[in-house]
Amino acid sequence: MERREGKVVSIGEVMERNIELATFDPVALGGFTQVPNFILRDGTLSLGAKVAYSMFLHFNWYNKGCFPGQDTIAQHMGMSVSRVNEYIKELEAAGLVDITRRGQGKTNLYRVHFAVKNKVVRRFRKS
Repeated sequence: MERREGKVVSIGEVMERNIELATFDPVALGGFTQVPNFILRDGTLSLGAKVAYSMFLHFNWYNKGCFPGQDTIAQHMGMSVSRVNEYIKELEAAGLVDITRRGQGKTNLYRVHFAVKNKVVRRFRKS
């Protein structure tokens, strides 16, 4: 986040656009979030944990920081806060997210890892 004239502004307001989509398609205009393949292919992660990881990437990319409230994540995922909390704990246990608790009434700070931890990385050859 950046501050301008005492007001917090998002990355979309700060960065100059260098790509514009020439479409009126509401799906394309809503944007996309890329998820690393090692997350998608990890059979040990639940579907909910994968979606929660994707939501962290979404919030981080568009807001230049990742500290959404669990209620916001739950609303976007269409799940209860307690269920989302389980998925976040799963990501933390897998070493994919570090959580810094910022205190009463404040959202947590989530540090999302883009590295495979404690896993065997396989190289796939083209056939």
